[in-house]
Amino acid sequence: MKIDFVRIKNFRKLKSCKIEFSDKETIFVGANNSGKTTAMDALITFLERKEFKTQDFTIANWTELNKIAEVWVTKETLEDEDKSIKLLEPYLPSLDLWFNVDIKELRYVSHIIPTLEWNGGLLGLRLVLHPKNLEKLIEEYNLARKKVIDLNAKSGKAVELWPMSFWQFCDKKINTLFEIKSYLLDPDKYDEVQDLSDNNVELEGNPLNGLIKIHTINAQRGFSDANSDNPESNSTKSLSSQLRSYYDKHLNPSIDPNEKDLEALEKLNEAQITFDNNLTSSFKAPLKELSDLNYPGFGNPQITLASLIKATDGLEHDSAVRYNLAEGLTLPEKYNGLGYQNLISIVFKLIRYRDEWMMNGKNLLEKENIIEPIHLVLIEEPEAHLHAQVQQVFIKKAYEILRAHEHLGIKTDFTTQLVISTHSSYIAHQKFESLRYFKRNNITSTTPTSEVLSIKSIFDSTIPAEKETEKFVVRYLNTTHNDLFFADATILVEGPAERMLIPHFIKNHHEILDSCYITILEIGGSHAHRLKPLIEKLGLITLIITDLDSQEKYSDTSSDPPKDKYKKCQPKLKSDQITNNDTLKNWNPRLKEIDELIKLDFDSKLLTDYPIRVAYQAEIDLSGVKVYPYTFEDALVLENIEKFKGIEATSGLLKKMVQAVKEDNPNNAAEKAYTAINSDGAKKAEFALDVLYFEAPEELNVPTYIKEGLDWLEDVLKPIKNIVESETATS
Repeated sequence: MKIDFVRIKNFRKLKSCKIEFSDKETIFVGANNSGKTTAMDALITFLERKEFKTQDFTIANWTELNKIAEVWVTKETLEDEDKSIKLLEPYLPSLDLWFNVDIKELRYVSHIIPTLEWNGGLLGLRLVLHPKNLEKLIEEYNLARKKVIDLNAKSGKAVELWPMSFWQFCDKKINTLFEIKSYLLDPDKYDEVQDLSDNNVELEGNPLNGLIKIHTINAQRGFSDANSDNPESNSTKSLSSQLRSYYDKHLNPSIDPNEKDLEALEKLNEAQITFDNNLTSSFKAPLKELSDLNYPGFGNPQITLASLIKATDGLEHDSAVRYNLAEGLTLPEKYNGLGYQNLISIVFKLIRYRDEWMMNGKNLLEKENIIEPIHLVLIEEPEAHLHAQVQQVFIKKAYEILRAHEHLGIKTDFTTQLVISTHSSYIAHQKFESLRYFKRNNITSTTPTSEVLSIKSIFDSTIPAEKETEKFVVRYLNTTHNDLFFADATILVEGPAERMLIPHFIKNHHEILDSCYITILEIGGSHAHRLKPLIEKLGLITLIITDLDSQEKYSDTSSDPPKDKYKKCQPKLKSDQITNNDTLKNWNPRLKEIDELIKLDFDSKLLTDYPIRVAYQAEIDLSGVKVYPYTFEDALVLENIEKFKGIEATSGLLKKMVQAVKEDNPNNAAEKAYTAINSDGAKKAEFALDVLYFEAPEELNVPTYIKEGLDWLEDVLKPIKNIVESETATS
């Protein structure tokens, strides 16, 4: 048995989304404010029956809920339809859980089977925040609202008193008047968003009891600093306190002792008797003095001292956990790095949660003899305080730790499902098939929403070309450790020179872009199109900065018969040149003739259905002479001729470029720049570094084609920037 998928509705920005669960790890990724934390909070709130806040509703829904509630106040006589729960349901937070259950596991799910015809497969359960008693809710709201209306009518004023709306009323009363209720769903309609009807049976109690064991590791798991004076952080977040808790629950020899435990308890008893004798002897004189003062006095009991030595006393102090440095040398836990402490803490919690689920503990022996078939572990941002290498180790080993038990491992009797939300590309790239991408929608709306995509489903592995594309993308992402899944936008660039200089252009000329989370990927025109299915599916705002890569036809006379072939050349109009760039030919703008590419207008470089724009070299006017650069480097030089003329270069590509711009004829300058770039040993990365060492490099003109692309990207990201700022300000 496993959780197949969940559907979250009306919970914060998740208006309606489906999240498929992997058999093992499910990893939530996405840009800032995309809904990862919202999804984790929804799972925790519904599954652990936490209290709700009005802010947990999709904010736009309160407009409709306020309208419905206002009818209760203003209408003299309410009809049955005015008081129907069906009016509220489309706007109430809910979580649908869909389990994939084998018929042999019937004993676990007998209470949630909707029909006797069910013979294994999917079973659906909806948890929804419903009014406890709708009539009572209407009555209490009417009393509160009419009191405000009557007071304002008598005073002749419009004073804003509580409650001015249903939202204000629920802000104080939501957990008093609402509760989570459970309903069965129709397995035959699992792929639909089902509305509740009279056929959906409400279940009593919590139907998840005995079905799912839930454990959560929240974010913000800070450990105390070695020099901290905060007693709370030092006492509640140390490893020794966690070990003490584990010992108390799972190992305490006082509970159901065996032969080994009896030996330990005997030694503790002997120690206690010895210490008590010492106490009596040491305190004899002070207690005698109290007795001489006639205290405690007649009728009061005499003071007797006795110790209580517990098995956990050895773990009560800060130095209970120590790190061995060398023979005979140790340090207390608080002197070790926070990252190492945090890793140990998370791993130890996983061990404790697994053992608690499997009931490996003496304090658990009295529990009903039921082990839930599903263990769901939710971890928020495990990367906190972990080094990059440690993050990779953690995500590789976490699931193994949860299954390291004689009744688990590869056995299928019990299922472990681990759900992680993360901002770490080091964690994300380790488990590509487990990624669930939170895609932001309605970026221009004041109420942004998100949908969730399964990254594995982007590629159709039954199609050979798609399978090869997937292989390339996975290998590329794993190699680059990129943060594509967490970015507001991405810029695909051709080579190392663009990779180094475009951040410089952004920093000095595009203030908004500089404050956004943009990832720049160096992938090249010959491979950028391979990311097409991924980027389009994610709906990721993308600027492709690539090269014309012009080539011209020639006849290869060495073959018999002679064949027409192509060789790269300096771009020219009316020369029957075509591009060798696969991105321009096969993705955007899907043209190959150089004449058409150069003459293409600005709007035609943007894809119709996706926020994906291409930028490549365009015509440059040098004192009335039109020239056409071949690549980024000559475009940069030709648009900064005066700057390069003043440079003294002694070697490398920069020297050749400086010599080129000193030509009086612009055409000759462009031709020499083209020749320099394509000469043997032209080091473009070295050239970019040399440019950054110019005096006042911020004064460089950004090549026109790149500036147009960055301007477009900035305009697209402005609404997102505003949304992020407004949400941060109100959170």
